[in-house]
Amino acid sequence: MNKRTLIALTLSLAAVGPALADQALATAKNCMACHAVDKKLVGPAFKEVAAKYAGQAGAADKLAGKIVKGGSGVWGPVPMPANAQVSPEEAKKLADWVLTLK
Repeated sequence: MNKRTLIALTLSLAAVGPALADQALATAKNCMACHAVDKKLVGPAFKEVAAKYAGQAGAADKLAGKIVKGGSGVWGPVPMPANAQVSPEEAKKLADWVLTLK
């Protein structure tokens, strides 16, 4: 592998790394049992959530609170249960990640 290819590969992995790390956290915390990045499962696709809250002040904090405490009525009749296994810091990281999806 030449130096130019190695630099390009390193830069592309650096750009993708944080997104994969946060999807890994979503998988580890069981979020992916009800959500997918780009299609509705039990709950809305993460990309739908990102679109709904795009540009809203305080959206990450609001979503982080819903991740931990649960919620209902925003996306239909199926409530999102509370997720006691998710710390407030993890919830904020997950919310920040979801809001970056396009």
